[in-house]
Amino acid sequence: VLWHLARHGRRYDVVHTASFPYFSLLAAALVRRPGGYRLVTDWHEVWSAEYWREYLGRAGWIGVAVQRRCARLRQHAFCFSRLHAARLREEGLRGELTILEGEYAGALVPEDPLEPERLVVFAARMIPEKRAPNVVDAVALAAEQIEGLRAILFGDGPQRADVLARIASLGLGERVSAPGFVDAQQVHDALRRAICMILPSRREGYGMIVVEAAACGTPSILVREPDNAAVELIEDGVNGVLARSAAPADLAAAILRVRDGAAPLRDSTRSWFARTAPRLSLERSLEQVLASY
Repeated sequence: VLWHLARHGRRYDVVHTASFPYFSLLAAALVRRPGGYRLVTDWHEVWSAEYWREYLGRAGWIGVAVQRRCARLRQHAFCFSRLHAARLREEGLRGELTILEGEYAGALVPEDPLEPERLVVFAARMIPEKRAPNVVDAVALAAEQIEGLRAILFGDGPQRADVLARIASLGLGERVSAPGFVDAQQVHDALRRAICMILPSRREGYGMIVVEAAACGTPSILVREPDNAAVELIEDGVNGVLARSAAPADLAAAILRVRDGAAPLRDSTRSWFARTAPRLSLERSLEQVLASY
């Protein structure tokens, strides 16, 4: 691909680097001739220096340097949150920046409401950043005040064994399940029946599950964190709750807030979705990308 661009690049107006890794993006810029094609890039996340060091250890400075160099290429950049757009500007972006808010590809009309069960749903990869084991502890605490409360934790990953061990140690086998990855319809059906979706993640590039839950009239529980762009999709008390922290006690308190919000909170969640769905739709983002071409 890069050889072709170097030889025939003048034929193109745009090279869109949606899925190019950092080094491929640098290479595409390197072979670009003066006056040649434009670069259009998607930045789903811009990592902090702290997270680069956590991810790569002592080699984290390499990730920081390469990310910054990519940000400073002449380009038209697309971001999917205000958080990462601001970070990209701080990295020294050269060129135009557009925030695409929409990734949701479902129907733009909220579904008919169902009478919710006493059910909490978690749906994500079970990696340390998502903090799935905390959900098990939170449900155990909330169940002390919500009789018959249950939970389903969908997803798989390195922490699923910890989740299963925690369920067993707390004797929650009849109330909490972790079935692993399942088909999308099963997750959707559970969201429709749940009192809330809970995702105590400390790092999210967007937070699609919040929009999917709202389409069902189901409020979400998130935690405000420096790397969590998903909180941009929550209006506290309108379509969900922002927990004070990811500590089980704070997550349990958030579950109780959702329970106490009852039907009015579900109604306002459906209204929030109806109001914001056109802006959050994938079609709206594709229209903006097309306009840039």
